[in-house]
Amino acid sequence: MKVKELATSAGVNPDTVRFYTREGLLKPSRNPDNNYQHYDAEDLRRLRFARKARQLGFSLPEVRQILDQADDHHSPCPMVRDVFQQRLEEVEREIVELQQLHKRMRTALDTWQDMPDGTPDGHTICRLIEHWDDSNSKMQAEE
Repeated sequence: MKVKELATSAGVNPDTVRFYTREGLLKPSRNPDNNYQHYDAEDLRRLRFARKARQLGFSLPEVRQILDQADDHHSPCPMVRDVFQQRLEEVEREIVELQQLHKRMRTALDTWQDMPDGTPDGHTICRLIEHWDDSNSKMQAEE
C-alpha cells in the first residue's frame, strides 16, 4: 500500500502516516522501481494500534516503547497497566483542578457582573482581575 491507501484503510490523514513513519513506528519498504514507500498489513496493524493507544492517552514515546517490547517478543501488557494507572491518576488530579478552576471562573464571572469597568490609569490594568481576590475573599467570608 502507498501512504494514501494506508491512511484510508486506517481512517487517518496521510500526514499521520508520514508522521508515524518519520517517528519510526511504521517501517515501510521502498519500491526499487520508483523509491515510493510501500506499507504492508503489519504497518496497518501498527498504525491502528498506535492510534488506539494515543486515544487512550499514551504518549508517542510510550507507544514506541510498547511496540519495541512487542517487536522483541516481550509482553508490553504489564508496562501498559502501570503507565495507564499512573496516567489515570494524573487525569483524575487534572479533573479536580479543572473543577476548582471552573468554580473560580463561575465565581469571578458572577462577581464581575456587578463591578464597573475601569480604564488603565498607570496603577491598574484590569480591575476585574486585580480585585478579584478581594471580592472573592469577601464572598467566602460571608459563607
